[in-house]
Amino acid sequence: MMIIGVDYHPSSQTIAFFVEETGECGEQELNHSDGQAEKFYRDLKQRGIRVRVGMEATGYSRWFERLLAELGFELWIGDPAQIKAKRVKKQKFDREDARLLLRLMREDNFPQIWVPSPENRDLRQLLWHRHRLVQMRTRIMNQLQALAMNEGYRWKKKLFSKQGRAQLEKLSLAPWASRRRQELLDRMNPTIEELTAAVEREARKRPEVLRLMTHPGVGPLTALAYVLIIGTWERFPCGKQIGNYVGMIPCEGSSAGKQRLGHISKQGSSLLRFLLVEAAQAAARINPEWRRRYMHLAMRRHRNIAMIAMRRRMAVRLYWMWRNGCEYSPSLEFGSYVGQLGTGHGVK
Repeated sequence: MMIIGVDYHPSSQTIAFFVEETGECGEQELNHSDGQAEKFYRDLKQRGIRVRVGMEATGYSRWFERLLAELGFELWIGDPAQIKAKRVKKQKFDREDARLLLRLMREDNFPQIWVPSPENRDLRQLLWHRHRLVQMRTRIMNQLQALAMNEGYRWKKKLFSKQGRAQLEKLSLAPWASRRRQELLDRMNPTIEELTAAVEREARKRPEVLRLMTHPGVGPLTALAYVLIIGTWERFPCGKQIGNYVGMIPCEGSSAGKQRLGHISKQGSSLLRFLLVEAAQAAARINPEWRRRYMHLAMRRHRNIAMIAMRRRMAVRLYWMWRNGCEYSPSLEFGSYVGQLGTGHGVK
């Protein structure tokens, strides 16, 4: 077997390889644009050599991953933070990075991470596309509000009702302002509605998503994003690790018995954090128990801190619903017994 450590860049890659049967080793730089890298790996396939490739998690590498899957080569993707921590020398360049990856693979010390399937990645593109279009629509709505306010009208949410829309179209505007009004109206809604329907169809195909949707405030978008980004609950031994994975725990710099906590780390998926905030806010509006808990935390600390706590609580709660295969139950809402089925209350 040939073991290859790859320091990947969008335009090229630097590799360090070792052949276990012969002890042969070497280093090489392969360009992507002229097909040199693809030719190198296809030649290995034609020679019948088994190959294991290790690289850091990075962007712009989908084509390379598809190529290795097509050739039947084994691909290991590692955690960049853990790989950086294993670097001893205070020298960083492409060849040294490739050597480090190769050494970790040979020593069976490579910090391999979970990689989503191609279908999972494609569905994430659906969620991101809808999310970006909703953000664009929000900016467009703000521009329409500015047009109305410049004419002396401040309708707020009423501007986007049928009556407000009719009043906006009746405003007498200058030529370019009138064209801007016309082009901004109803530009994003049809596409967003189409993508929303696609999300709902994908959510109905997955029983675990339907189960998570029974929680107050959680709709098909949040439930589907949670399942796709978490991947599988078996990756996490306990619910507390969910908060760490999504970046909802505070940064910490404690030392000498003194605890120093900062803002939340914001590691992980920003899309899932955003959707959990919306879900927690919706739950606090419609569910009395969530609203009571939120107001209690808001009075003790701050509204922003309270909302982060509720968002983290929801992420952990969804984890236990998924893991235990149960739907939402108000009896297991808050407390240290979250996720433990069959917990009794009161005196036996």
